[in-house]
Amino acid sequence: MTIPREDGNSVPMPPSSNRSRQIGLLFVLITAIGWGLNWPVMKLVLRDWPPLFARGVAGSFAAAGLALAAIASRQSLAVPARALVPLCAAAALNVFAWMGFSTMAMVWLSVSEGALLVYTMPIWAMLLAWPIRGARPSLRGIAALVLGISGLAVLFGGSHVLLGSDRWPGAALALAAAILFALGTVTLRSPLPLPPISLTAWQVGLACFPMIILGLLFEEPRFEALTPAGLGAMTYMTVVPMGICYLSWFAALRRLPPTTASMATLLTPVIGVVGAAFALGELLGLKEVLALGLTLSGVAIALRRE
Repeated sequence: MTIPREDGNSVPMPPSSNRSRQIGLLFVLITAIGWGLNWPVMKLVLRDWPPLFARGVAGSFAAAGLALAAIASRQSLAVPARALVPLCAAAALNVFAWMGFSTMAMVWLSVSEGALLVYTMPIWAMLLAWPIRGARPSLRGIAALVLGISGLAVLFGGSHVLLGSDRWPGAALALAAAILFALGTVTLRSPLPLPPISLTAWQVGLACFPMIILGLLFEEPRFEALTPAGLGAMTYMTVVPMGICYLSWFAALRRLPPTTASMATLLTPVIGVVGAAFALGELLGLKEVLALGLTLSGVAIALRRE
């Protein structure tokens, strides 16, 4: 492997740098697999518990675990006063909206529908950057938008979806999750003065504890409804995507450029859709494969623009 120089030539990459990149890619793969499998796992959880309550419980336990991991890593959990408002805003947009709305969407949508809608986030971030930051979309950005919308049109293009009222609430929630996360990405650009694990623990905790309250008030969950399979799914949702995967993601970012790591996580919806086909028997036909290809191509172009 080589490293490009300013004069256009390349020099061999040092063995230590090459090894660090390989380890970083391994951590990204672990993250993508863990996050991807969480999509069918969420569907299993929703057979027993309602979405906000289930996600809130899993996230609150995960936040406590991340806080312990931060303490073990000697990362401070203290929040500077100037960071309180942006921290709460980040928790609301990047966690509550992303996790809460996407989980609620799965009540109405299949994994392929929910995952593809949510993972259009980079395309919405590109569009929102125009009115908010004055970053006009390029031809490349327009191509990303066209590909993304084409993929969604293929997936949702059947008359039974276009005219049916059984899916539009889920589609609206999934799009809201993507757009609000994109809004947070565009507007909350200043890094918060907290170490990464501590920052994640606070964001997940601040976002997920209110989900428990809302779930108890409006969803009326039945604790005895949680089956052994549901408990196993809840355990996975708590430990893997919001615990192990966040830690592996930070480990990857220490070794890879952010764009490279973000591109690699495009495996996440693919793994989710394939996993749902095997675990839940959801349809994985030509329409789903074509929609995946078109939408993720648009997302990849949007990510390359950064």
